Amino acid sequence: MAGVIDGRDISRKVRSELKERVAKLTQDGCPKPGLAIVQVGDRPDSNTYIRMKIKAATEIGIQAQHIKLGGHSSQPEVISALESLNNNPEIHGIILQLPLDTTCSVDEDLCTNTILPSKDVDGLTELNSARLTRGVLDTSHTPCTPKGCLRLIKSTGVKLEGKKAVVIGRSKIVGSPMRDLLLAENCTVTTCHSRTADLSAETRCADILVVGAGKARLVTGDMVKPGAVVIDCGINYGEEKNGKRELIGDVDYESVSKVAGFITPVPGGVGPMTVAMLMENTVNCAEKQNTVSNSWNLSYLSLRRVNPVPSDSEIALAQTPNKIKNIALSIGIPEDKLELYGDYKAKIKLELLDSKKTTKQGNYVLVCGITPTPLGEGKSTTTIGLSQSLSAHLNKQTIACIRQPSMGPTFGIKGGAAGGGYSQVMPMDEFNMHLTGDIHAIATAHNLVAAAIDTRIFHEATQSDEALFKRLCPPEKPLPPIMIRRLEKLGISGRTPEELSAEDRVRFARLNIDPATIMWNRVLDMNDRFLRKVTVGQSPTEKGMTRETKWDISVASEIMAVLALSTDLSDLKSRIGRIVVANSTDNVPVTVDDLGVTGACTALMKEALKPTLMQTLEGSPVLVHAGPFANIAHGNSSIIADRMALKLVGSDGYVCTEAGFGADIGGEKFFDIKCRYSGLRPSAAVLVCTVRALKMHGGGPKVTPGGGLAPEYKEENLTLLAEGLCHLTKQIENVTQFGTPCVVAVNRFYTDTDKELEMVRQHALKNGAFDAQIAENWEKGGEGAVELARAVVRACQSPCSFKFLYDLEQPLISKMNIIVQKIYGGEEVEVPQEIAEKIRNLESQGYGALPICMAKTHLSLSCDVNKKGVPTGFKVPIQDIRLSAGAGFVYPLAGTISTMPGLPTRPAFYNIDVDTDTGDITGLF
Repeated sequence: MAGVIDGRDISRKVRSELKERVAKLTQDGCPKPGLAIVQVGDRPDSNTYIRMKIKAATEIGIQAQHIKLGGHSSQPEVISALESLNNNPEIHGIILQLPLDTTCSVDEDLCTNTILPSKDVDGLTELNSARLTRGVLDTSHTPCTPKGCLRLIKSTGVKLEGKKAVVIGRSKIVGSPMRDLLLAENCTVTTCHSRTADLSAETRCADILVVGAGKARLVTGDMVKPGAVVIDCGINYGEEKNGKRELIGDVDYESVSKVAGFITPVPGGVGPMTVAMLMENTVNCAEKQNTVSNSWNLSYLSLRRVNPVPSDSEIALAQTPNKIKNIALSIGIPEDKLELYGDYKAKIKLELLDSKKTTKQGNYVLVCGITPTPLGEGKSTTTIGLSQSLSAHLNKQTIACIRQPSMGPTFGIKGGAAGGGYSQVMPMDEFNMHLTGDIHAIATAHNLVAAAIDTRIFHEATQSDEALFKRLCPPEKPLPPIMIRRLEKLGISGRTPEELSAEDRVRFARLNIDPATIMWNRVLDMNDRFLRKVTVGQSPTEKGMTRETKWDISVASEIMAVLALSTDLSDLKSRIGRIVVANSTDNVPVTVDDLGVTGACTALMKEALKPTLMQTLEGSPVLVHAGPFANIAHGNSSIIADRMALKLVGSDGYVCTEAGFGADIGGEKFFDIKCRYSGLRPSAAVLVCTVRALKMHGGGPKVTPGGGLAPEYKEENLTLLAEGLCHLTKQIENVTQFGTPCVVAVNRFYTDTDKELEMVRQHALKNGAFDAQIAENWEKGGEGAVELARAVVRACQSPCSFKFLYDLEQPLISKMNIIVQKIYGGEEVEVPQEIAEKIRNLESQGYGALPICMAKTHLSLSCDVNKKGVPTGFKVPIQDIRLSAGAGFVYPLAGTISTMPGLPTRPAFYNIDVDTDTGDITGLF
């Protein structure tokens, strides 16, 4: 008599183990597994199966939801429901209950293949089927019934290798995948079906017989090899007895059980295991999603270095990038979270953050610099080189986060901003020109606000109170949400035009903008000195309402700073709405929300909120996002990009994020502004310096763009260098006083001597640096920054006690003085009476608790560009103070800050061209 394989008992054990695994997931802070069952129509048998699945899921701790679509659902409706579940990070497994019960024509295979293979817990998508056929079991989901059958077979203790197996049935749900599973166990498998000649001859040779033909009692005792393992997958209905129909398998249990070694009953055999395997697939999905892989499957690129080092453009064109889709998949970004912009760049959907909210973050490394020469000291190059070294050479999961460059400098003096030499972002032409259009979105949103300001002033000046109100609030149209918000802000209880009193109508409709207080200019992403002062409103149609204004470069827009500091779409919208564009004649701040343009601006900015994924010359990932000025704004890439990168690299990975200008400007603003709003804390900081810049701080000749370097910078001069090392000491102090370990990177130029480099390194080690290493990544790529990368790894493993420089509740002037004294080394700020009055006004309006964003020259610790080294005894004159209420800071102007650069006599655009044969852009740098 055959041993009975009790599917109920085995499934109970499986469910008990799954319950423990779910409990461990939640103990580790991960969300419960989520299972969605999509049903179309109302078939009674489907309803029964779904109730069984939901009951099993609930007992285990899986959060199951039943999405029931009507019996007239169309194919697009079914696909839309499935795609919505694909994009839901709380859903780990999706089942499409078949057959679909709808009056419409629906392709079941097409709908099934809409489900992401990673969420296809039924294992029925073409990709999962193909993986199973190829024997790739570790990355596929196996259909539940065959998987349960295999588990039942193994429970007998029978060794499968070398055994002859026969599978009766060839359906994609049972027969075909069962064949593939048994082949993977090294069985010799024969597949039979309804048209197999002499079926008995095949079955009598089988050590293992799996029957899923859908025909009651097809296999009888005389067809079975003695001692065989027989698995009955059939469910057939017999005669009704006592109001219930008898369940009959495909195997004649009575006769076969006398011959077989082991047999499954019907019911109580395969059925319970099918549901258990469905639950197991769901839990597997949840564990996989919430487990950070120890290593990316990333293919790095080899550099073909040439000496002497060619131009940046030539280097970039000589390297063939990896497809960005492949990089994304290799670092854990699913295809459904990616929006491709060609082959080599892509935006990442914010839903990725939701799907990784329980993933532990990596190490957060700031890259800043000393006060540079006007030529720059290679901070971006070092950021890229360091990330190349950490990833491609030390095998650390690493992402670089950098700002998007403005096209103004690209065509002006500076050229591109993709790094340099063998440490670049590529494709560098796409990086430097347009990218994915974020700056265009910013400029459009910004100029929409500018147009709204002048339009509102015009209409308020040319219409009566009643006419203005009626045009703003036509009686036949309900008030939109943004107008309701203004009513709430004004404390007006009415919500329809009819409910407002005459006085309330005037208060609501008239902003009474004082043109003298307008702080919102128009913007353009190009250097154009002739837009620094313009007159608008000169057309006769504007009825003489002219006013003087100016244009800024697009990256100076507060909307750019808002983008960089926003944490999600809701935060972006709130920050845009809070932007103050002017004051009213009653000294009341007028916001973008008051103008009614918040929603429209957010609509323009929605896509710009997604970071752009690119790559370095060595194929390591880079996130490019936002590019705010580092003087009137905080000069850092976005919070969203940093957060996304920290989740992608995992707990043992590294994110290198760059701050603009020196540690006294972009670095201080990273700590005191960006870290406050992000809640992130740096693990370490890299301070980039050069022999050239330190010689300048030691009293070397003036450095001028395009003017050539004096001999002192090209020849060894230890005395001059020693005089400038005090500046390095001060900038190390500026980093470490935030409680962050500081690693000094000495960016090597070909004119530097070994003695000069070693002098700098030793000085840094003796004056507060955690470590100091020579960086040769411009010439050698990641290989040239290996020792620097190792130092960063050690620094991230050292203790870090991060702290802010000041408390937000301190008065604005007190916060300014703290920055001047502790960061710049000066005495205090000098505040003229009229500026002091503006400060008091800001505090009275409720903006006193915002952080400070000092706007000063980046060419000196003081406000005087001629004072190099570490000037002392100076005061910082505050010429004006302005508000960025949306971004969330006030910025005092310590000197004249140009927000619209001009073009030089010989702009960089002379060098830029397009090869019309290849389409390559040349001469960018």
